[in-house]
Amino acid sequence: MSLITHLDHLVLTVASIERSCAFYTTVLQMEEITFKDRKALKFGHSKINLHEVGHEFEPKATHPTAGSADLCFITLTPIEEFLEHLHQCGITSLEGPVKRTGARRELLSAYFRDPDGNLIEVANELFKL
Repeated sequence: MSLITHLDHLVLTVASIERSCAFYTTVLQMEEITFKDRKALKFGHSKINLHEVGHEFEPKATHPTAGSADLCFITLTPIEEFLEHLHQCGITSLEGPVKRTGARRELLSAYFRDPDGNLIEVANELFKL
């Protein structure tokens, strides 16, 4: 049994908080929130705290760098419909739909990049009948 139950938040170091908020609220429809004069992106039961390069909060990673993350988000939207949404947002898909292995089950995934070059994977969990 693991001592950890779920991820509460993660910190993403970005070149521009404003640009990242615009991207994640438009493309992934996350909610931009403000706390203690800081910005975060809320989705489901989790959030992404944003640190701008050169203005990170302590404590922080030893070498915070914009564009070094590889994140996977689960969606209930069918992946083909999500890919159409990406296209409408002017975002180029790198790959997908492709099958991958997730934390709980097999995934059907699409890949693209955010404005900092982070690799973003959006996936449907595949349920076996």
